[in-house]
Amino acid sequence: MTTATLLPPDPVPLHRLCVPRPDTVPVAVGDFDSIGPESRAEYPHRHTFYEVVLVTGGRGEHVIDFDRHRLGPPHLGLITPGQVHYWRDVTGLRGRVLLFSEAFFIARPADRRIWRRLAHRPWLALTTAQAGQLDSLLGQMEAEHRAAGSDFVSVMQAFLHVLLVRATRVAGAASGGRENDGSVAQRFSRLLADGDGPPESVREYADRLGVSAGHLCEAVKTVTGRTPGQLIRESRILQARRLLGGTDLTVGQVSRRLGFADPAYFCRFFRRETGMTPTGFRRVVG
Repeated sequence: MTTATLLPPDPVPLHRLCVPRPDTVPVAVGDFDSIGPESRAEYPHRHTFYEVVLVTGGRGEHVIDFDRHRLGPPHLGLITPGQVHYWRDVTGLRGRVLLFSEAFFIARPADRRIWRRLAHRPWLALTTAQAGQLDSLLGQMEAEHRAAGSDFVSVMQAFLHVLLVRATRVAGAASGGRENDGSVAQRFSRLLADGDGPPESVREYADRLGVSAGHLCEAVKTVTGRTPGQLIRESRILQARRLLGGTDLTVGQVSRRLGFADPAYFCRFFRRETGMTPTGFRRVVG
């Protein structure tokens, strides 16, 4: 298994999952050494694939979208495609890594919904017993992947389902059939997370969802406790932080990518939302 890094025009290095057999669903599982040096990458990058990391040893930090998580193993990490992450000042890193493509979720949309619920807490502290269970499960997945027997992909998908359910229990999230993901708020969150361009207005999102702006505001406020406008601003700030912290783009270039016609207004917006100027943020994360 290898990961390939795409070069510019992508401003943040983008890793793809490459497997030796082109006729199989892209998936890889193993320890940090067997997965390769990119599993310990110390520079900001993002993936086209999903990553589950079980950390059983090591010191330092794991940075996910510029939130720093200090290592105090055991931990379970969940990195979603598009998230910017990297390891920082890490020594003695030990554990297991699972990488898989979106194709893994095609036949199991319920598992994709579980992942999306978990994605709000991408770094989980584990007890020794919980870590032992997950380590055993990932070990079984590694053995199944290595054997590559008949219908091994469906077996791997079943293992992944068990892993996600156990992670949900750790996170304290609701498991089973009760969920709000079919609501307007969930569809709005999906559009917000999947958007590649500048964030849109509340009315534009409402139009895309086929609801009124008032209905969207009410649904999102009820489910999240925040307004769509607040979430849109948070999304815009997150995109700005990714570009400022993970690229060499100028502040003006970042502002244009995010739909700001005036870089000065972008700087005021960023400072109002974060308490820092774009240049100051870049110095801190650099």
